[in-house]
Amino acid sequence: MTKIGIGIVGGGYMGKAHAVAYSSVGAVFNTRLRPVLEMVCASSPESAEGYKTQFGFNRCTDDWKTLVNDPRVEAVVIATPQAFHREIAVAALALGKPVFCEKPLGASMDDSRAMVAAAKESGAINMVGFNYIRTPASQYVYQLLQEGRIGKVTCFRAEMTEDFLADPDLPHTWRCEGDANGNMGDLSPHIINCAHRLMGPIKELSAVVQTVHAERDGGVVTNDDQAQIMCTFENGVMGQLFISRVATGRKMGYAYQIDGTDGAIRFDCEDQNAVHLYLREGPDAEQGFRKILTGPAHPDYLPFCQGPGHGTGYQDQIIIEAKDFLTAIDTKQNIWPDFAEGMEVNRVVAATLASSRTRSWVTVQDF
Repeated sequence: MTKIGIGIVGGGYMGKAHAVAYSSVGAVFNTRLRPVLEMVCASSPESAEGYKTQFGFNRCTDDWKTLVNDPRVEAVVIATPQAFHREIAVAALALGKPVFCEKPLGASMDDSRAMVAAAKESGAINMVGFNYIRTPASQYVYQLLQEGRIGKVTCFRAEMTEDFLADPDLPHTWRCEGDANGNMGDLSPHIINCAHRLMGPIKELSAVVQTVHAERDGGVVTNDDQAQIMCTFENGVMGQLFISRVATGRKMGYAYQIDGTDGAIRFDCEDQNAVHLYLREGPDAEQGFRKILTGPAHPDYLPFCQGPGHGTGYQDQIIIEAKDFLTAIDTKQNIWPDFAEGMEVNRVVAATLASSRTRSWVTVQDF
């Protein structure tokens, strides 16, 4: 086993999740690289010191450049708002340090292109934080599709729906300002990444993006609340995506249904330890969806628990990400999703916004 110093820029919601993950991943997955929480960076000396004590880091700073340039920080995790992703990532990659960046990759396509170019030039390991696709259930769905268990896929329908801004009386906040903080910038990358993993690249799309609550107490809303996308994948499959932050009652609506000639698959992250599988076989009276509970036979489940149906949770997704990142560093081979995938996701976001503005079909690779 070899120790590796981890520096995390950002100590809030995701900074904590990554700190917990790197504290646990060695024990859970018996990784050859064993993380040391070397340094955390936050926006003030006081908050940095608080995160250092709470999470168990050796040191702290309020200057991300200090963290990136420290020789004992051997890999950098970026858990800041996306406006800061590009500068931090480019600086770390220039030093040859592996970089894990929370989604979305950058605040714009220009950011994404610059980060991908920096990663390519440096040759350093890079990864983007799309955690939901890493549930044992969705990894199992990917296996089913690779094996052709439901035959030729005919349609992919998915949603990313939450309700944290469904109440029109909620006040205006930073989430209401700028495309990067809107529904398309914040929520859509996860379900676009899901579509890429399960179906492959999106070729063309037609979208409508909408602001439902145009004004809130304290200001005008300048970004979107929901969007619907019709698309065609490069493999010819028809697709539909719906993304919303105003979907009353939905808390973690990362969900999809995949129809095939020999069966179908349903998944909903609000029940993240179950896959619903329909196979068109046997007597008609016995056909129907069956609920499969995840267990040790499914990917990345057994290291957490030996009991089928006992389940994994949100934090476990982040631990799986940490395992993948450490494995990539150890083997010197990127593991999907890397920065290139992050840029492709952002390309779909850009295409969606353009399609809505022009009310037309667009080709994704034009962006």
